[in-house]
Amino acid sequence: MTRDVMEYDVVIIGGGPAGLAAAIRLKQCAAQGGREVSVCVIEKASEIGAHTLSGAVMEPRALAELFPDWRERDAPLITEAKQDRFLFLTEKKSFRLPTPPQMHNHGNYIVSLGNVVRWLGRQAEELGVEIYPGFAAAEILYDDTGKVVGVATGDMGIGKDGSKTANYQPGVELRARFSLFAEGCRGSLAKQLFTKFDLRRDADPQSFGIGIKELWEIDPAKHQQGSITHTIGWPMDQKTYGGSFLYHLENNQVAVGFVIGLDYQNPFLSPFEEFQRFKQHPAIRPIFEGGRRIAYGARALNEGGFQSIPQLTFPGGALIGCDAGFLNVPKIKGSHTAMKSGMLAAEAVFDALADANAVEPTTYPEKLRQSWVYQELKKVRNIRPAFRFGMWFGLAYAAFDTYVLRGHAPWTFKNHADHAQLHLAAHAKKIAYPKPDGVVSFDRLSSVFLSGTNHVENQPVHLRLADPDRAILVNWANYNAPEQRYCPAGVYEIVGAESNMPKLQINAQNCVHCKTCDIKDPTQNITWVTPQGGDGPNYPNM
Repeated sequence: MTRDVMEYDVVIIGGGPAGLAAAIRLKQCAAQGGREVSVCVIEKASEIGAHTLSGAVMEPRALAELFPDWRERDAPLITEAKQDRFLFLTEKKSFRLPTPPQMHNHGNYIVSLGNVVRWLGRQAEELGVEIYPGFAAAEILYDDTGKVVGVATGDMGIGKDGSKTANYQPGVELRARFSLFAEGCRGSLAKQLFTKFDLRRDADPQSFGIGIKELWEIDPAKHQQGSITHTIGWPMDQKTYGGSFLYHLENNQVAVGFVIGLDYQNPFLSPFEEFQRFKQHPAIRPIFEGGRRIAYGARALNEGGFQSIPQLTFPGGALIGCDAGFLNVPKIKGSHTAMKSGMLAAEAVFDALADANAVEPTTYPEKLRQSWVYQELKKVRNIRPAFRFGMWFGLAYAAFDTYVLRGHAPWTFKNHADHAQLHLAAHAKKIAYPKPDGVVSFDRLSSVFLSGTNHVENQPVHLRLADPDRAILVNWANYNAPEQRYCPAGVYEIVGAESNMPKLQINAQNCVHCKTCDIKDPTQNITWVTPQGGDGPNYPNM
């Protein structure tokens, strides 16, 4: 069976904030310029928004540029930020600190980013964008010159052994003059583009965090709509970057989560367990007692910032959103910068489409440099890297950089690859985590159930080991198999250790697509690739 071919002017890989903003802006430019531009968005999730997870407090700046009438269009920005609190936690106490200026949220909104994305999808379709959820881009297509000419979706109906089942359907080729890659953090195709076009040659390594989130329905008496709380300190030690968020949405709902920098050093650390432990703090637990946990999820996030932005364009396309990495870490926000990057790339692509000889949207990087995104990220470039020297140094430096230097330091701190930071297990302190109580803390499997995760069982494992032996000879022997702990979904499990015949078991059906394993594996032995289209978590309103 041969693959069907669909042709467009522009194909966008990923239906998140960046991808949909790019699609909308392309259609707006076409309408303003009196031209026809065909645009297609493909999304690996079962529906737009099903894989979207963020805190999230949204700064509406980019949205207002895209749709000045977003309120009249009933955009789902309902809960205005009303109160900011910034707490330092010890094991038993909490102390209120001055809220850093970057974290002041006046004019921002507490949102479900998944619902914002669904709304953006509807706006895009009304403008004539073709959107295909449930189609995972699995292959980049090139022409004879090496130019990107589109992508192909993965074949459906492939069995675990790689053979074609009775339900086999070949993938579809989506060919276009330009392709915009908006896969989100640690995109599997973007990794290939980094290598093929050497896009990271002038950039620092990207650094990452893992964010784990739950959505709760709490006692109305404890609910404070519009309240925003961030914490640092316990349960993290002073060498480990991390902190929490609690956002009070509408309908007595609270989004709570914990973010830990993936440059952590102790191989015994478990981000999932740290999050569950955090909720037991005396200042936190009462909020959730008597409430009901209704959703769970996790995702990696870019933390490298300004100095880790790669070259953005290549023959046939560009990187936008979290595929490139525009998160403002001190603000704890990235949706506005991701959307703006997509809008700027769209304008560059629209210009390039008018030139029959153009092979690259070359004006995109300069448009970004002239934008508020560039200035915003440049000013805070040193704050996250400063925390590598410890929490207290990081806080002191952040204050110095913000209030004295005002973001204009004559130096730029370097970022380092997260996977290279783990200490050997023999030199690390084991961490004893409390058992879940089933009231405010829970185990991984019951949590994964709340993510709605589902994968067709008879398909190839989408978590691939370059060398299966390395999982035991290196990870188990030297680091006590940290993949058992850094995965927030119980995907990786060492079996047979009691009989001195340890083996790594991969429970791929549990995967919530956070991609932490692809980032943190100490020898970069694990590669995350897209499973069958439509598989993975199904977040209702995360």
